[in-house]
Amino acid sequence: MRISVRVIPRAKINRVEVQSDGTLRVHTTTAPTDGKATNDVIKMLAEHYNVPKTSIKLFRGATSRDKVFEI
Repeated sequence: MRISVRVIPRAKINRVEVQSDGTLRVHTTTAPTDGKATNDVIKMLAEHYNVPKTSIKLFRGATSRDKVFEI
């Protein structure tokens, strides 16, 4: 399953929002340096979907705010 995610780095709180079109907006307090924000997004998606972190892979958008993950 592929999931489109819009990442908002340096947010005030960590949260996952489901948009009306099916995409997710993930707010993370981490700065987007050295992939740290992407790693936090993977952790939050794992909690949201109740799956292990190792089952979530970044498919597209390593340096972009718009990312596609595969579960």
